[in-house]
Amino acid sequence: MKFILTLLAFSSHHHLYAHGISDHAKQAMLEGGYLKYIWLGAEHMLTGYDHLLFLFGVLFFLKSFKDIVQFISAFTIGHCITLIGATFMGISANYYLVDAIIALTVCYKGFDNLDGFTKHLGFKKSPNLIGMVFLFGLIHGFGLSTRLQELPIGEKGTTMLMNIISFNVGVELGQIVALTIMITLLAGFRSTGGFKKFSNIANSFLIFAGFYLFLMQMHGYSHSHDHTQDHNEVEHHNEHNHQTEENLQILKHSDHPIPEMLEEPEPIMKDHHDHDHGEHDHKHAPHGHSHKHER
Repeated sequence: MKFILTLLAFSSHHHLYAHGISDHAKQAMLEGGYLKYIWLGAEHMLTGYDHLLFLFGVLFFLKSFKDIVQFISAFTIGHCITLIGATFMGISANYYLVDAIIALTVCYKGFDNLDGFTKHLGFKKSPNLIGMVFLFGLIHGFGLSTRLQELPIGEKGTTMLMNIISFNVGVELGQIVALTIMITLLAGFRSTGGFKKFSNIANSFLIFAGFYLFLMQMHGYSHSHDHTQDHNEVEHHNEHNHQTEENLQILKHSDHPIPEMLEEPEPIMKDHHDHDHGEHDHKHAPHGHSHKHER
């Protein structure tokens, strides 16, 4: 637990959240064209460790070229649908929450690769894998869409659609590069005698990594939620002060007199010498006589 908390603190200080779009990338989109979107899409896939971990889990036991094409196609079709469709229609959600769900897909794949459904949950067989890969592809594509919508992709129309497609092409190119490296590494491990042991370690790591990413995204969400509340309170306070100042300026320059309640009341001065001291009678009981003074 202490190790996980340390990682969370490190990630919060270094902004290691998935799918990040830097200010430099946003500026590049303003200055560049379709090639910039292609480059950003490829870069985004190659640095999106949640996508890479999930793809690594999908490929782990796939040996034939046919199986690889079938499963990767299901994933690709899924994320293309939500990446293009959700972005073009402006459908979005909190990206920390979406990325948290994506992190759980990594846990799912590691658990499935370890036969967790049959060994620990009593299933006769695991859920249909190609169907789950397609479903998770939809979720991953939506995660890509939430971040793409942070960019200046233009108003809805042909230009906007071409920017989205260019970004998607870059994602696919980056995915091809990543898959080539993964397939090569996995083929090399399969040729060794310790692949079964490596399989247990690697897929256990997928579960741990997915859970860590989930905690990291929820940590980011809680901080972003607190920041939004603070920002709204500051905005409300500033708006109230601005409105009050405007009202005072209006009253100051108005032809109508300022209401008495806004005028500063004059100080009330008591004249202690206004009393009539013309005559004073003093009676002294012990002596039985009185004195009269005239001014």
